[in-house]
Amino acid sequence: QVQLVESGGGLVQAGGSLRLSCAASGRTFISTNMGWFRQAPGKEREFVGAISWSGGSTMYADSVKGRFTISRDSAKNTVYLQMNSLKPEDTAVYYCAAAPHGSIWLTGRSNDYDYWGQGTQVTVSS
Repeated sequence: QVQLVESGGGLVQAGGSLRLSCAASGRTFISTNMGWFRQAPGKEREFVGAISWSGGSTMYADSVKGRFTISRDSAKNTVYLQMNSLKPEDTAVYYCAAAPHGSIWLTGRSNDYDYWGQGTQVTVSS
């Protein structure tokens, strides 16, 4: 079992920044690839980015590439999503997710993640 708790969401003006955190507990976090997804009202959940268990590899959706950065601190069992140059279209509930233990490849498919946090709201005003 893995428990994931996101924090750091809020209201920010366009062009601003936020850093989301995802604290993990439960099974060994160090060998777990992690992902970030988001869901806007009336839309399907979409992939934002992912980071390998070592932190050495990352992958991003085209819509956030160059603006968002994922990192992890294995000592703190925490994954971060640094969001810069925010746009109103980034408004959504943001979720972190854990891939199955030992997964090798990063993936942007939500079905490839088996544990999810409760989400944190990010609202970007224009």
